Amino acid sequence: MWQQKEIRLKAKPRGFQLITQEVLNELTEISNISCGLLHLFIQHTSASLAINEDADPTVRQDLETHFNKTVPEGMPYYRHNDEGDDDMPAHIKATIIGPSLSIPITKGQLNLGTWQGIYLCEHRNQGGSRNLIATIQS
Repeated sequence: MWQQKEIRLKAKPRGFQLITQEVLNELTEISNISCGLLHLFIQHTSASLAINEDADPTVRQDLETHFNKTVPEGMPYYRHNDEGDDDMPAHIKATIIGPSLSIPITKGQLNLGTWQGIYLCEHRNQGGSRNLIATIQS
């Protein structure tokens, strides 16, 4: 059986934001699935999704610092900067990290590792609300 739902996340500050609980709050039907798969897809080109450490917030801070040094803003070789200095770097970061995740569902829960959580990687200073498409296969 397949189910699909759109999740609209409220605007978040730039950085790596933990959204696991927000996703679970919107997908209560997961609790009825003994074996399945959740696919999450973000409908934006300047934000991405990732799975990483959910306990220590310094991991999220370090990721943001690393990506800002790896993909700096305001480079003279960027031609696409219609929406500001963070425009093209946001697209590059989103391409590197990616727009989707697949997470197993086991016995009514996301089968994430002990320290894993779902991140919204917001690469814009003012990214606004973000849309996720959640597809559940069971």
